[in-house]
Amino acid sequence: MADRFVSVSLDKRDVRCTARLLTDRAPLTCEAVWEALPLSGDVYHAKYARNEIYALFAPFASTEPPLENPTVTPIPGDLCYFSFAGTELGTKAYGYDRAVRPGTTVVDLALFYERNNLLLNGDVGWVPGIVWGQVTDGLDRMAEACNDLWRSGAAGETLSFRRA
Repeated sequence: MADRFVSVSLDKRDVRCTARLLTDRAPLTCEAVWEALPLSGDVYHAKYARNEIYALFAPFASTEPPLENPTVTPIPGDLCYFSFAGTELGTKAYGYDRAVRPGTTVVDLALFYERNNLLLNGDVGWVPGIVWGQVTDGLDRMAEACNDLWRSGAAGETLSFRRA
C-alpha cells in the first residue's frame, strides 16, 4: 500500500503541516481516521501534556480502535488518537465550552509540536495515546503557531485534518 498523508491545519492562522499515516504500526486507527476525513473542530491547547494541541470529535469509527502503537511520551510531530468516556472529561478543570456528559464517548485527535511531553493526568493517571501519524513537513512553522496559540489564546481557532 502506498503511503497516505494528511494535512493538519490551524485555519485562522493559515498554518499547516503534512503528516504520514503510520499504517504499518496503527492500521485500525489509521483506517478509522482516514475514512472519517475531513475533520475540523475547536482547537484546545493541553494543560497537562504540555506541547499539545487537539480537537474533540464525536466517535467516528464503527468500533473504537484498540490501543495500537501506544505512547505516554509523544515526540514532536506525533499525531495521537485518544478515546475518552464523557465522565473523564466532564469536570470544569478542563475548561470545555460545551457539555461533556457521562454516557458519551469523545475522540481527541492531537498534534504534539515540541519535546518533553508526558501523558500523565492528575485526575486519571497515565493516559496512553495511539500514535497514528508523524509530521513530515511544516512542523517548525506549526510549532510557532502552536506557541502563539498558547500565549494568545485558542478562541475562534479551528484545528482541521484533511487528506493530503
